[in-house]
Amino acid sequence: MQTSVGIIDVERLTHNVRRYRLERPKGYRFAPGQATEVSLDRDGWQQAKRPFTFTCLPEDDALELTIKSYFDRGGVTNQLWSMGAGDRLILRDAWGTIQFKGPGTFIAGGAGVTPFIAILRDLNARGKIAGNRLIVSNQTEKDFILRDEFEAMDGLEVIWTVTGDPKSDLLQERIDADFIGRHVTDFGQSFYLCGPDSMVKGLRDLLQDAGADVGNVTWEK
Repeated sequence: MQTSVGIIDVERLTHNVRRYRLERPKGYRFAPGQATEVSLDRDGWQQAKRPFTFTCLPEDDALELTIKSYFDRGGVTNQLWSMGAGDRLILRDAWGTIQFKGPGTFIAGGAGVTPFIAILRDLNARGKIAGNRLIVSNQTEKDFILRDEFEAMDGLEVIWTVTGDPKSDLLQERIDADFIGRHVTDFGQSFYLCGPDSMVKGLRDLLQDAGADVGNVTWEK
């Protein structure tokens, strides 16, 4: 399926991340953690497809995408930053393998946290957030997406770490073998990974070396 939807409104979340609330086509369905391929419904951009994750709840009246723009690349996300209410996007069917399979640890690098937003919001809304943990790494504090919302989820353990912000009071650690060894003790739980490809591959190897069952590790394949 391919359909054109209007942007209802836009909210700036960080210096390079915005939330886009969209019209919801009748009967459109997705599961928390799933994405869709998006194009801009404007001349010259209808065939340029980029995957973005839904960050709203499955039952919400409007759809929502939370998207980081890369201004130095001149591509879809750069163009998106100039769009607002009344502009249109092209959506396709929902897809994706990052879906909740049981309580565990969610590990994200940068905008890789976006597939976890709907999952954790859904668990929180159903009173099932306890027993889950979110670990997010970014360059600086200003890069964290929805930090206040995650910290307000009663029962969700959150660890923030930065790799390029020496003035921050947060952890100044990379998510490497030493980090995993100090911050993860249960390798029988579920793990959810999203971020740059090299980070995800490295974490999969680290977790398996530490004793995690590959069947309990979820990432976008």
